[in-house]
Amino acid sequence: MSTAANWKIANLERETKDGCVFTVHYIVDAADGTYRAGAYGSVALERPDGDMIPFADLTEATVIAWVKEELGGDDKVHEIEAALQVQLEEQRAPSKAAGLPWANN
Repeated sequence: MSTAANWKIANLERETKDGCVFTVHYIVDAADGTYRAGAYGSVALERPDGDMIPFADLTEATVIAWVKEELGGDDKVHEIEAALQVQLEEQRAPSKAAGLPWANN
């Protein structure tokens, strides 16, 4: 069973003088209706050479695209999403367990 990952922006850190974003905190969630897996991370951004999008005009979609590019593009995005899928599969059918055999008597 494959599950689509949902990327969201948790927070932005910016320069107050001009609104230049220098750090993006992001969340990636995956859920199948029963189980849930997630990842949290941050990326640092370089100041753009050309025109900068005003802070008030930024959209979540634009910033998510920046995050994915900064992480390394489609290959890294796929790697993160695949790791979440593995976590969901482990929750559905655990490969390890703990307990005492006599505790259920």
